[in-house]
Amino acid sequence: MSGTEEAAAASFQLPCIQRSGFDPQTRIYHSVHKLNEWQNIPTQPDLDTATFVLSRFPPTSQAETQIALIDSSTNQKLTYAQLRQSIDKFAAGLYHGLGVRKGDVVFLLSPNSLLYPTICLSILSIGAILTTANPMNTESEIGKQVRDSGAKLAIAAPEELHKLIPTGVPTLLTSQQKDDSLPSVEELIRCCEPLEIPEARPTQSDTAAVLYSSGTTGTSKGVVLTHSNFISVISLMRWSVDVSSSQDDVFLCFIPMFHIYGLAFFGLGLLACGITNVVMQKYDFHGMLQSIQTHKVNNLPAVPPVILAMVKYNGKEYDLSSLRRVGSGAAPLSKEITDGFREKFPGVELRQGYGLTESCGAGTFFALDEQAKAHSGSCGKLLPKFSAKVVDSESGIAMPPFKKGELWLKSPTLMKEYLGNKGATADTIDSEGWLHTGDLGYFDFDGCLYIVDRIKELIKHNGYQVAPAELEAVLLSHPQILDAAVVPLEDEEAGQIPIAYVVRAANSHLTENQVIQFVGSQVAPYKKIRKVSFIKAIPKSAAGKILRKELVSQGKQKVASKL
Repeated sequence: MSGTEEAAAASFQLPCIQRSGFDPQTRIYHSVHKLNEWQNIPTQPDLDTATFVLSRFPPTSQAETQIALIDSSTNQKLTYAQLRQSIDKFAAGLYHGLGVRKGDVVFLLSPNSLLYPTICLSILSIGAILTTANPMNTESEIGKQVRDSGAKLAIAAPEELHKLIPTGVPTLLTSQQKDDSLPSVEELIRCCEPLEIPEARPTQSDTAAVLYSSGTTGTSKGVVLTHSNFISVISLMRWSVDVSSSQDDVFLCFIPMFHIYGLAFFGLGLLACGITNVVMQKYDFHGMLQSIQTHKVNNLPAVPPVILAMVKYNGKEYDLSSLRRVGSGAAPLSKEITDGFREKFPGVELRQGYGLTESCGAGTFFALDEQAKAHSGSCGKLLPKFSAKVVDSESGIAMPPFKKGELWLKSPTLMKEYLGNKGATADTIDSEGWLHTGDLGYFDFDGCLYIVDRIKELIKHNGYQVAPAELEAVLLSHPQILDAAVVPLEDEEAGQIPIAYVVRAANSHLTENQVIQFVGSQVAPYKKIRKVSFIKAIPKSAAGKILRKELVSQGKQKVASKL
């Protein structure tokens, strides 16, 4: 922050307060966005997520022809009328055929598919609890989540079945296999008739899902989300689609639906907006570009590694002229990548957002592209119904604009608790209902949020705090660097030193010394990279977050091998 900004932050003018949403008396930031009366979050207590989503489907006459889902590889299409019928039939199959009841946990292990939203909405419609898992998880990780969540039934893609057999949980396949006697989702949809569910409907206060955080900085925890949380976030998504004029867009889904980002968007929220969604089973860069061309996709929810790949991509074999908006979430997007994208795709809007599993995927958003361009590197303004604090970790004082601290959030989307973990819940949600995000950031005078880094990921070098994200942004600006990550390496003298893991471009002969000098010429001396390791790929979660634990472990192993 410049000296001018420091001085300005010390004394507020009324226009700045109004623009930022900051209240100097309470030191709380309030969203400057308001919901229209018809957009308000429903308050009736007996409403559940599935009923809310289905009530927002296109009217019957339109639902017969309006396409809800398209398989990117097979071009199979599902209309909103067909989707509703599939949900009703599978819900009846779960309840009457398999005996799934309100409060039972159903474990879902599958890549993206046209069936995924049907499965999720059917589970929620009968009051059962959804828990999802990454198909890349190991048998041991799957077993742990099944036990921790208390799953009574599992639904698995055929290729993932072997991971569930050791758990002993009854399992339903997503699709029928010729040589398998297990029933499938497809079979139940084909054979069952929609029947009344006699049991009491789920309410807004009931648990809807238990989603497991990525565990990139610690042990993975079950985030308990209620029907109220999902109804709130879907209402906010309907607002964002409206203010962005995205009602007629075609969205591309390669974000995994087991993750809150993919589930909130493609499993639930966009279906409540009548949107057409093209579904990829898993992310593939060229497959993504081909899908944009084939299906005339114009809205692309993405993550920073995908946007970086688009910036670095030099090919011209795909027609991307239909694309008009790209969103970024799940991890911070640097100003350098943002500017690089806008230079390469000047006609495409790029808007960054912020959210966590613990906030049901919601937090901040740019309603207008002009705002996003004017605040490059920011992840937007607080969504309606959100409040925030920026709290100094040492003094505990809530900070004004342009002052950094830990971001705290409050909204109707905040999780209920961590499953079976009162200690972790108390550490994250305080007695006043504030969610302590663990993210270091600040707001500017226009109420735009900037995330600097994860507090626990800051590198402590000779008493200074070094943000890995800042160094990664510098590294990625090098034309011969395709990807990079910075993590701490323990050091006897300095405490910790920054070590960079770098993916070089093809045919590049970039050396460690060249990388160190390149970064050193652009940052303060205490922020300099001290070591460089060249690797083939940066390990990342399905949501695009750098798996720093793996890189820290690699660094420790290298040090140990030299002793």
